[in-house]
Amino acid sequence: MTSETTNNDVPPSAATTEVDEKLYSRQLYVMGHEAQKRMMASRAVLVGVSGLGVEVAKNIILAGISSVTLCDPELPNSFDLGGNFYLSEGDLNKCEIESDDSDNKRKGRAELCRDQLAELNEYVKVDVASDVTSLQDEVGLLNLVEGASVVVITVPLSTELLCKMNDKCRGSNSKTCFIYALSTGLFGTVFCDFGEAFLVSDKDGENPATSQVENVLTSNPAVVKVLEDQGRHGLETGDHITFSKVKGLDDLLSPGDGKPSTYEVKVTGPFTFELPGVDASDCSEPATQGYITQVKTPATVSFRPYREALADPGELMMSDFAKFDRPPLLHLAYRALASYAESHDMLYPTPGDAAAAKEVLDLARALDSEKLLENNPSVAERIVLHLAAGSRSILSPMCATLGGIVGQEVLKACSGKFTPIRGFFYFDADECLPESPLADVAPSGTSRYDSTIAVFGKEAQQKLLDDVAPSGTSRYDSTIAVFGKEAQQKLLDLNYFLIGAGAIGCEMLKNWALMGVACGEKGKVHITDMDRIERSNLSRQFLFRNKDINEFKSAAGARAAAEMNEGMNIVPYQEKVGADTEDIFGDDFYDKLDGVCTALDNVEARLYVDQRVLFYRLPMLESGTLGTKGNTQVVIPNITENYGATRDPPEKSIPVCTLKNFPNQIQHTLQWARDYFEGEFKQSGEDVNSYLSDPDYAEGLQQNSKYEAVVAIRKTLVDERPVSFEDCVVWARLKFETLFNNQIRQLLHNFPEDQVTSSGTKFWSGSKRCPKPVVFDLEDKCEDAQMRNHFDFIVAAANLRAHMFGIKGRTDEEYFVEVLQSVIVPDFAPQEGVKIAANEAEAKESENNTAGGMDESEVDQILSSLPKPGELAGFKLNPIEFDKDLDDHMLFVTACSNLRALNYSIPTEDTHRSRAIAGRIIPAIATTTALVTGLICLELYKIIGTPQKELTIEAYKNGFVNLAIPFMTLSEPTAPATTKAVVKGKEWDWTAWDSLDMNMGDITLQEFIAHFETEYNLDVSMISHGVSILFSFFANKKKLAERMKMKMSEVVENVTKKELPSNQLFLVFELIANDLETDEEVELPYVKFRFR
Repeated sequence: MTSETTNNDVPPSAATTEVDEKLYSRQLYVMGHEAQKRMMASRAVLVGVSGLGVEVAKNIILAGISSVTLCDPELPNSFDLGGNFYLSEGDLNKCEIESDDSDNKRKGRAELCRDQLAELNEYVKVDVASDVTSLQDEVGLLNLVEGASVVVITVPLSTELLCKMNDKCRGSNSKTCFIYALSTGLFGTVFCDFGEAFLVSDKDGENPATSQVENVLTSNPAVVKVLEDQGRHGLETGDHITFSKVKGLDDLLSPGDGKPSTYEVKVTGPFTFELPGVDASDCSEPATQGYITQVKTPATVSFRPYREALADPGELMMSDFAKFDRPPLLHLAYRALASYAESHDMLYPTPGDAAAAKEVLDLARALDSEKLLENNPSVAERIVLHLAAGSRSILSPMCATLGGIVGQEVLKACSGKFTPIRGFFYFDADECLPESPLADVAPSGTSRYDSTIAVFGKEAQQKLLDDVAPSGTSRYDSTIAVFGKEAQQKLLDLNYFLIGAGAIGCEMLKNWALMGVACGEKGKVHITDMDRIERSNLSRQFLFRNKDINEFKSAAGARAAAEMNEGMNIVPYQEKVGADTEDIFGDDFYDKLDGVCTALDNVEARLYVDQRVLFYRLPMLESGTLGTKGNTQVVIPNITENYGATRDPPEKSIPVCTLKNFPNQIQHTLQWARDYFEGEFKQSGEDVNSYLSDPDYAEGLQQNSKYEAVVAIRKTLVDERPVSFEDCVVWARLKFETLFNNQIRQLLHNFPEDQVTSSGTKFWSGSKRCPKPVVFDLEDKCEDAQMRNHFDFIVAAANLRAHMFGIKGRTDEEYFVEVLQSVIVPDFAPQEGVKIAANEAEAKESENNTAGGMDESEVDQILSSLPKPGELAGFKLNPIEFDKDLDDHMLFVTACSNLRALNYSIPTEDTHRSRAIAGRIIPAIATTTALVTGLICLELYKIIGTPQKELTIEAYKNGFVNLAIPFMTLSEPTAPATTKAVVKGKEWDWTAWDSLDMNMGDITLQEFIAHFETEYNLDVSMISHGVSILFSFFANKKKLAERMKMKMSEVVENVTKKELPSNQLFLVFELIANDLETDEEVELPYVKFRFR
């Protein structure tokens, strides 16, 4: 971007503050360094610090914008407590004495929340606009616009004032972005106006498309074909690309000499495209091999002002395609609600006041020029009435959902990255609400509640007044106003298991504390997480602070949630959830639960939990994020499919021969570098320690790896054992020569550059890139990543080696230069008879031959030459476990990978990018996390039960979002697949949720078999438990006769030779059985047998 075209007049030079990569580690993989720096030079003004306002503030402060000015002098009320996690019931009547006078003055919402918001990020300045004394202070609010990058309003203001503030933003020198958002009960709205010409540097945040060149033909225009085994090129006509490391075509596509830096493409197929204007017909040879990278081009987006969009919203963004007609209706309803507020001191209807709700409906009818209320009057009017009735309620899940969306829009305004919402966006979760109000409409003609009775019915009148009336002092007033006291009590009494206390876990705890989950006498939340808090967690896992680093996440999260709501009953664990902890999380544990919520970061753990919830028939709330993308899945027993019913295909592994000899992508070289790290600094140390501590070490080695293991021990313990740091430097220099020069020269000796295959094609072609040795040069800096890989490798390798042997390291360059000058590097001589696998088949064959051809006597000879463990009493190495967040580890892996990449002419990467690939880091940002947890908590409302409504599968919603585009789609879950069985002549379509439940006590095997004969008309021919067969028609008759008299638990213990844990209540059996009448085999679900 140039200084003339950047948004908000923030010159690039102003965004030069150093980025704290430790803190923003995961976020930088979403936003990038340039966008992060622009955010760090931006200021946001936030008007309104109720539930939605504090959510937005939290998200943008965690993200690291420069400063946030809070403006909200209004006193807190009980509705605020439903969504504001930094307000408490004590704040509703707290008085503070100001230092400059003796008058008692209660603090407003902004002042009450400022200090705790400021604690979220030490780099962000958080202040309060104390000059604004009221949200009706037009002059004060308009003055806030000056100097702001973005103004965000999250409380109701008059339409005229909103228009004036929007106009001021558009007309200000800084071109301030304007956002207006509201959370009202189960409905919400967002409006964005970023000006007439807002520059978007990256519209979708996706990584640029990359491909490898197979060839570029000598034609006019030049035609490019990419390697098909690397996938489609992913380009569109009009895209621009760059080339690198292209071999051939007379260097036509090499940079420099006045050649264009980018090329436009014209797509001709999924693997081919032309380069218009590039004439390659005079080139002497086609290009073979090279890399293509898509260039992201900035786009300018125009917006309409609030006044204009309010009158004619145009096309509205969808969130649920099952409600395609909902956005225009909500636009009308919010206009009516604003009109109502403007005539009632900017207050929305009181919960239970049906007359006020009807007044909003009448206003909507008057504004309905499009006749939206006439299309489907019962549904449309119901939506307007529900919006009005719950409009004062501030619900935490809605604030989280909208706070994630609005927070990301603020970051777009500050950074210019990703596509903003253009105009209005509407969201609702009305599936949580009753289908329609009660229908008894006979008024008495004398009651002040006739209007209420006319809408909701006589019998409901008193219930409405009692059940939804706010107390004015309770945190739960908002929930009660929407769902009633009975629903709130159900939330208080919930017993839930939250697995994971990371980013999603923290947000979930916050939402649950505000909702009142497990805050009653009968309720309890169990939370487990094995991990401890690291600095990189603090930019997303907002319950943690610097003081909590190294503490267990579950304990710190539980403590923070209890501080938000002291009534929350929460028990933290530090245990992994899996088969090996079923003594803790077993039958008796799950038997007391109402549901499970996963906040996990791996599929394997999710699949295990999925099997648990299937077995215990518990609902499961599942969610996950990947940068700006998020997904939610609600799993309901017998209604929806389970999590594991559909799975993504497994990731493809990199072939061994590709890693060892034929890499062609940076991913290959990074994996190779990681593997080398593990072998050299971890495995070798562990092997030596095992040899020294275990007298029977050699006997325990596997045959196919015994030789390599003992040779490695001899190298580490004898041949290459250092006694000083200088020895470590010499070792590192010799390793450099071996890895990046000698091995490559040996490879070229076996497969010369001009070698052809038996079919006559060049051996070094396609995905096989011909390597070249790297000559050591301490001053060398690679072209792509601009890193001193030669020097970095020596420093990192020497220090890791020293740490492993307990030798003190050092990093001063002068020392390394001095030592390296005296290192004698042996000349290379190619070895004859060395077999190098040319493909995966040869690699497997070589592995088998190595395992089978090992000389046992040679192994014994090496072992006998090693020093005896007794001679090295007390000696022990320090094996090093790779940690992507440790800079010295990543310095080695990055340098090692880049040197390997230089061998094969693969573009290199810097440490930041290498960390993401080698560490398999999942990009993450607080906004997406807040959004998905909000969506999933809305499903919890449905799980506890919607008053006067039986929920079907259509009411539940799975979600997928991408805040970068922006895109949201909610859809009903998939029903579980069925299996057809015929039992006693009747068809039974059973699903994964079904089992044959037996709660008859610990009966004998004979009684068990008889039960299926009498109850199901089935002849049981086999019973298994796990991998053990308990009963079969072909088994030993004597043993069967003995087992028939045993209780089922005794049979299991007898066959498996294992005692059943005391907390186990159930046994699972699989049956093979035939219908007694038809003799047909009947496919049955498992038997869930309760024996205790």
